[in-house]
Amino acid sequence: MGFRTILVHVDTGPSAPKRLKLSADLAARFEAHLVGLYVRRPFQAPAFTDAGPAMDSLYRTYESAVQADEAAAMAAFGTTGPLKAWRVADGPAEQVVAAHARYADLVIVGQAEPDAAAEATPPDLAEAVAMAGERPTLIVPHIGAAKPPGRTVMLCWNGTREAARAATGALPFLKKADKVVILLVDPEDEPGGAGVHVAAWLARHGVTAVVKRDTAGGADIGEIILSRAADQDADLIVMGLYGHSRMREWVMGGASRTLLASMTVPLLVAH
Repeated sequence: MGFRTILVHVDTGPSAPKRLKLSADLAARFEAHLVGLYVRRPFQAPAFTDAGPAMDSLYRTYESAVQADEAAAMAAFGTTGPLKAWRVADGPAEQVVAAHARYADLVIVGQAEPDAAAEATPPDLAEAVAMAGERPTLIVPHIGAAKPPGRTVMLCWNGTREAARAATGALPFLKKADKVVILLVDPEDEPGGAGVHVAAWLARHGVTAVVKRDTAGGADIGEIILSRAADQDADLIVMGLYGHSRMREWVMGGASRTLLASMTVPLLVAH
């Protein structure tokens, strides 16, 4: 089992070059085919504008800007390596990337850019793709990654469906890792329970892992995860993503919300 097709969302935000470099490195490591996807944002006419010359001018401006962005994105992706393909699609980015993710083994998106322009990539793209894409999603911090992800991996485990899906999706990383740490925060089982079971499951896949247990003591679990990841010098955090969608508003659980906002290393999630 491995990543044979990796899909990366390509835009023209300031963090895109770092995301593309990381994607190309992972594609080379796993000998995977890298697919770049650029999504043309839909034209949105101002509500106060009547049809006619003014609308034509607005649409020409929009089309010119989109074409320039697409050309810049394609040029940036063109430097990533030999095994690659380029796709362009129209529509809401959240829906388009989630749909294309279903034809890949891993999808790579960026953390929301701080102070992004209104016409930029939607700030909830990472959450939307992870919740709806049915594939493991690697979210790259907008500051980039200090080192290639996957050498020291922290797997956050609580025995839930989401954690199991994330662990399964991360198996190619876990098998290649030099060190895997299984973190359990406030585990409800007896000592030697869930942590031992997941470590044994990983061992049958050739993954040697150590189990670390911690207590929240009322603190934010997301902050604890980030702190322990720093303690272990982890370069990748794996966890289940918790939340739901209501009227296109993403409502995330506490730990998920904290990590998505304050991530310091790439985060591999599944829902």
